[in-house]
Parts: sequence; structure tokens; C-alpha cells
Amino acid sequence: MATAMEPRKTDIGPPHYEKFLPPIIKQNYGKWKYHEILKPGVMVHVGESGDKLFTVRAASPRLMGTPKIRKFAELADKYCGGYLRFTSRNNVEFLLTDEANIDPLIADLQGLGHAVGGIGNAISNIVHTQGWVHCHSAATDASGVVKCVMDDLHDYFTGKEIPGKLRIALACCLNMCGAVHCSDIAILGIHRRPPKIQGGLHKVCEVPNVVASCPTAAIRPATVDGAQSVEIDEENCMFCANCFSVCPALPMADALNDGLSIWVGGKVSNARAEPRFSKLAIPFLPNNPPRWPEVTDAVRNIVEVWIDGARKYERMGEFIDRIGWPKFFKLTGIEFQKEHIDDFKYAGLTYKRSAQIRHP
Repeated sequence: MATAMEPRKTDIGPPHYEKFLPPIIKQNYGKWKYHEILKPGVMVHVGESGDKLFTVRAASPRLMGTPKIRKFAELADKYCGGYLRFTSRNNVEFLLTDEANIDPLIADLQGLGHAVGGIGNAISNIVHTQGWVHCHSAATDASGVVKCVMDDLHDYFTGKEIPGKLRIALACCLNMCGAVHCSDIAILGIHRRPPKIQGGLHKVCEVPNVVASCPTAAIRPATVDGAQSVEIDEENCMFCANCFSVCPALPMADALNDGLSIWVGGKVSNARAEPRFSKLAIPFLPNNPPRWPEVTDAVRNIVEVWIDGARKYERMGEFIDRIGWPKFFKLTGIEFQKEHIDDFKYAGLTYKRSAQIRHP
């Protein structure tokens, strides 16, 4: 007769998420009756048991030091029994069971310089990459641009009325981190020149790996001064910096030609329409730190055109579909350029990406 096996104990992988849930969430897990927004940045979930869980959402920077994290922890201990969480868009959410603590918590957050909002029909915090702070192939900064854009649009985070949700994201280049294209507005750093081939490449890089890294086959093996190296077909190069990821002897940074592009109309949501990728709106804007005025003005212009013309709950892409791209370009004053002509074919267009189920 077979004996029952004891559960295998292991320390591989993260602890189970249930260990970190507040008691009220454990008690009502899967039994929430409804939720509603009480005011900007404040939401309540009501369980079938009658229990109420209040959420206060505040904007926070993606890159934080330990002093700020300790401040958040102190507020969580003071008002929330020690419970808080960070969202995927870099907001910090405080989870309360005592409604009387909401206003004092908001006052303390505002005293620290953190706006409260971003729930429901609002601009949520901008999710972004590392930029010049850390990334090896960045064409722009991330934290700096995001700071400037949200400084300009923070009223739409804290409660100024807009038609629906608006999600903004930033990637500092299209290599690896370019997956910002499921946002209503995507800010994408771009290189506009091919990598510079440095001498002695064979001493620091594996030529086969460098050749294999190029998604457009623009890199070929070559012999230079009797040593192994590569040559680049500039006609096929799309300036993605993937080669630089595997070979530091192919730097991409170019202060004059690196900049930003703006894309619009993406979304992850299945509401009303399938998820979609965004499409190019502005091919190039210059890096102009520390305040990036060209980028900030361009994003505000697109946001205000959408606010003025969108219907209730209509996302950016749905708004553009309804009015048509020619009218969108006219309303925003964006000049149509050769880069807007989409001649790139890829299999993703033929794949079913929706989670929606429809009966025949």
C-alpha cells in the first residue's frame, strides 16, 4: 500500500502572496460585493460581510531612497495597521479600515509633497524605465521627462474632470523596454544613427553573438586591419541598440540625434474593444533637459484635444477611431511626415490578442 508523501519543503521562489495580505482582505477574499470612488484618490471596497476596505492612492517616484520608503512605512503604521502596496504604475496605496483616518493620511501625504488621486477617470502615474540614471542604451532620460510631464498634468491626477482613463508610459529606447505601446500616450526615446564601430571590437565582443543580436540582419562579419570585426548596413539598421546590449564596442549614444517620439492609441483593456498597440504621432522631439518643454507641450496638446472631443469613458484610441486619423492630425496640429507611413509587416497583426469571448 502506497504511503502518502509529505509536502516537499523548499525555499525556491518567492513567499506565497497570502502571507502579506491584510486581515480584512483575507477574510473577504473573493467575496467583495462592490466598490466605489469616494473622492479623488480614495476608493472603498465593501464585502458581502459588510466589511469596508478604504484605499488611498498617492503618486510616488519610481526611483526612491530608503528615507522616503521609511516615511511611507511610518504612515502605514500610523493609519493602516502597517499595510500598504505599490501598484504597477508606481503609485503607493494605503489600505485602511478606519474611515476617520483618510483625511489625516491625505494631509500627511500632501505635507510630504505627494499628490493623492489617479483612481477612475484620471491620469494615473506614469510607468517608466531607467533612462540616463541606469540604462546602458537609453536615448533619453526617463525620470526627468516623467517628472516634467506630470508636473504639467498633475491636475488631471488629483481630480480635474476628464472623459475616461488615460494611461501614459515612457521607455528610454525601443530595445527591450519599448513595450510602452499599450498606453494611451507612449513617450519613446529613439536613436537616429547606427552604432559606431570601435576598434578592437573582437577583444571585448563575440562577433557571432553581435551578428545574431540584430533583428534586421543589418550586421555582418568583416575583417578590419586583419582583425575580426563587423560592418553595418545602414539601410537595414533600425537603431534599436540591441547590438550594444551584447557589445559595448558598438555605442549608440548621440547627443545631437537622440531624442523622443510620441505614440498614441494603445491600451491593455478589453473593455468595449480589443487591446491594441499605439501608433506613431510625432516622429521626433529633441532632448532638451532639464524640463523637456517640447515633449511636455506636445503631450499636453494631445491630452487636451482628447479631453475636448472624447465621449464618456472613451479611450484615446477609440476617440481616434471615431474621428479618423486625418481629423486627429488636424485637431492636434501634428504635421504628417514620411515616418507615419507604416510599411512594416509583422505577424502580431494576425494574432488574436483579445481575452473577450464571443458566441457565434
